[in-house]
Amino acid sequence: MDFQTIFGVSMRQGLKQLIYQSATHYWNHIVNLGVHPAMPYIESRRTMLLNLMALPCIPFMFFYCILNAFQGRYLLSALNATTTLAAVIVLLLHKYRMYLSARVVLIFFSSVLYTFTGLYFHNGAEYFLLNILVVTILVYDNKWIVGCLSILITTAFLLIIFMPQSWYLAPPVPAQRVWSNVAISLVFLIAALSFFKYIQSGYQEEIEKQRQALLAMNKDKEKLFSIVAHDIRSPLATLESLLDMFQKGEYPRDDMEEAAAVLHKKVAQLGGTLDNVLRWSTRSMKGIQTRPRHFLLAPVMSEVLLFFELIIQQKNMIVDVQVPVNTTLYADRDQVSVILRNLFSNALKFSYAGGRITVIAGQTDQQVAISITDYGVGMGPQQLNTLFTSQQQPAYGTGGERGTGIGLMLCREFAEQNNGFIDVESAPEGGTTFIVLLSKGDVPVNEPAVSN
Repeated sequence: MDFQTIFGVSMRQGLKQLIYQSATHYWNHIVNLGVHPAMPYIESRRTMLLNLMALPCIPFMFFYCILNAFQGRYLLSALNATTTLAAVIVLLLHKYRMYLSARVVLIFFSSVLYTFTGLYFHNGAEYFLLNILVVTILVYDNKWIVGCLSILITTAFLLIIFMPQSWYLAPPVPAQRVWSNVAISLVFLIAALSFFKYIQSGYQEEIEKQRQALLAMNKDKEKLFSIVAHDIRSPLATLESLLDMFQKGEYPRDDMEEAAAVLHKKVAQLGGTLDNVLRWSTRSMKGIQTRPRHFLLAPVMSEVLLFFELIIQQKNMIVDVQVPVNTTLYADRDQVSVILRNLFSNALKFSYAGGRITVIAGQTDQQVAISITDYGVGMGPQQLNTLFTSQQQPAYGTGGERGTGIGLMLCREFAEQNNGFIDVESAPEGGTTFIVLLSKGDVPVNEPAVSN
């Protein structure tokens, strides 16, 4: 095959593809005529249904308008032209968003024209009334409108069917024409019912999507409430304890000034915590989203220790932090902060006064392992099996602290959303070690890697 032949075949294929794409584009444009994004789903599908009924009617009726004119059936040709014009008007009314008027034109004029041509010519046009009946039921919600129109259209159909077929007001059309009209009307009827099924399935899918979105939003709301409650409860508990000591006079007068400074510091810390939680909650109002970035671990760990500073002092805890200053993660910083705060809070809660907590971070080429170890009450096998599930039973800490049982579930979920994992090792009265595996990151340019 020479170059010119290949070029000619390629041109023809390209032309066919262009024609197909153009035809598909214009078809979709006309079928969606009058549909706009702010339109309710069911109304948009009803508009598309009317467009789908009116669009094929235009070339079909126009063809019979010409054919009947050539065959001397001028009245029937005029009726065909009127039907064609009514279909065009429906599309124009949709274009200018006059939806109710479009429905009246399609249903009223089509009913009248098909009834007249069926009675006058017995050309099978009465079967198009079935299409109008189906469209009426699909596009109207008012039961009185549907009921009245259904009675009128059904009466017209039965009147044409049971009228003596030997009596004509005009010369009958050929039998082939009658059969073609019946066949086309049934095709239209099948198309309308198929589109209705498509509407229903699409509507059900839309409802299911909205239901799933609502469920996800409710779950995210519960998580946010848990995070807010957890992050605010600890500072408030320390403030309550400090104020109780004030009230009982356990602070000497000479120490009041120092205690007031501590109280001021804790109130400022609580304000910062509220700002962080509100910022994170605002970011997550459309659902909790994981936004990973590169950041240093040491500053985050320092924030966690500052957050629990007063509790550490009250329980006289020794905290050993072994986090290299260049340890970098690639994860959502806020979510990692939530994980570390929850795990460290548990370590404090279930440690005995004067105990020790160890935080160690180690890294490989791909991952960073963070372990938080306490030497407190520990857990048995049964409690370990339900630790990250909704069956977990919250326990009281060594100082009477009460947990919700939601924090660890959030920790595991956040770790998994950041391509990480949480493991735990524990034994009764042997302490607990939580190990968090997260992706290793690169040292960010805007954060120094030399300070803790």
